[in-house]
Amino acid sequence: MSRIYFDNAATTALDPDVLEVMMPFLTEKFGNPSSIYSYGRETKMAIENARKSVAKTLNASPGEIFFTSGGTESTNTAVTAAVRDLGCRHIITSPIEHHATLHTVEHMAHFKHASLSYVKLNENGHIDLAHLEELLAGNKERTLVTLMHANNEIGNLLKIKAVGELCKKYDAIFHSDTVQTVGHYPFDLKDIYVHFINGAGHKFHGPKGVGILYVNENISIKPYLNGGSQERNMRAGTENLYGIVGFAKALEIATSRYAEDSEKIKGLKLYMADRLKEVFPQVRFNGDTFGSSLYTVLNVSFPMTEKSDMLLFNLDMAGICVSGGSACTSGASSVSHVITALYGSEAASMVPLRFSFCRHNTKEEVDAVVEKLKELV
Repeated sequence: MSRIYFDNAATTALDPDVLEVMMPFLTEKFGNPSSIYSYGRETKMAIENARKSVAKTLNASPGEIFFTSGGTESTNTAVTAAVRDLGCRHIITSPIEHHATLHTVEHMAHFKHASLSYVKLNENGHIDLAHLEELLAGNKERTLVTLMHANNEIGNLLKIKAVGELCKKYDAIFHSDTVQTVGHYPFDLKDIYVHFINGAGHKFHGPKGVGILYVNENISIKPYLNGGSQERNMRAGTENLYGIVGFAKALEIATSRYAEDSEKIKGLKLYMADRLKEVFPQVRFNGDTFGSSLYTVLNVSFPMTEKSDMLLFNLDMAGICVSGGSACTSGASSVSHVITALYGSEAASMVPLRFSFCRHNTKEEVDAVVEKLKELV
């Protein structure tokens, strides 16, 4: 039986056109970009061309784009720099952030580097903007607001411009984890009040192990990784040359295909939601599924029964790849922190599944998964 892959929010297949532009840098063009001879200068130029391409796509300056190992490093860098270099002594985040954010801000709070506040959520999982303003107004110390643009489990989209305006009003530093949206939505960073955003190539058919951190040109931060002068003295370590070239190409392709791909993928998501409602009247949709939500993610819960308890395992045995939440924690059997934050103790009686789609998925695959779920639930 052929495999059905519905876990694209975890990682995506590498686009063959991306692999093609990476191949020369995996084979003959292997010079160290920091070397002064022509072999190194050639690869250095490839990195700078990639930087210009990414900056143009996001409407940023090339000097604002730094290449990293991925979203997690970018988030750690941004949060650390906000506290260490920009004087933030208070952090506002939400209980449903990615662990790259939550664990980093908890670390800051644990070592008394900054105090920590959590903004409330409304009933469908969106950030309560009135409460965010209360938290900003009620604290006299400089604040870092770190809120993700799209939740990786339930897909809810943040009103990023509105949050940016609140941060501007209260002179707060704003970091948004945009890992699920860079490569999936058009960005105009000149039009958003934000100091840091991050991206990861493997979320939009690029390579793993490469990401970006956007650092607004109006702030100055120190490196997170020390020991070399790479990335304009901002990130030590030999550059992931082929990854950087692949990231830029994948972002370029994703941006050029945005209109057709987003329409097709949203259609698949809504088709699957309709099929599930039809077959399983008891199914529950988590988050703002039919409102302000990622077109790539559909998160649903089935009631916990003897049969549904092993749902993920049984789907895997049938060659169907989905997750119970974030891929970073899918080895754990407990209900995710996002579902727990939404439903409290009720979460223990639910079996959540996250289906996430890409341009390669089809309605036939949706039908096959629904048929298999009929057997299992």
